[in-house]
Amino acid sequence: MNIDRRIAAAAGLALIAAGCTPTDATFGNAVRQTMAAQVVNPDPQYDDPVPTTEGAKGAEAVERYRTDKVKQPDTIRTTDTDTGSPR
Repeated sequence: MNIDRRIAAAAGLALIAAGCTPTDATFGNAVRQTMAAQVVNPDPQYDDPVPTTEGAKGAEAVERYRTDKVKQPDTIRTTDTDTGSPR
């Protein structure tokens, strides 16, 4: 019975302490700002319609993949290594 009173007292103190929590009007703004920064336009409007896909091209790509004859992508230089002084 003594333990029941302790549990009831602890629960009552927890409820009283929870009532003392201040509420802030800006609580959660950081999360909402971060979400807004990471979400791209959920309803984009494009000038051109979505390009159609062709099953034949897809089948050719799968066949190249299966036969290990995948087209290699073009090499693109992203940096220019220029050494020496500007003189």
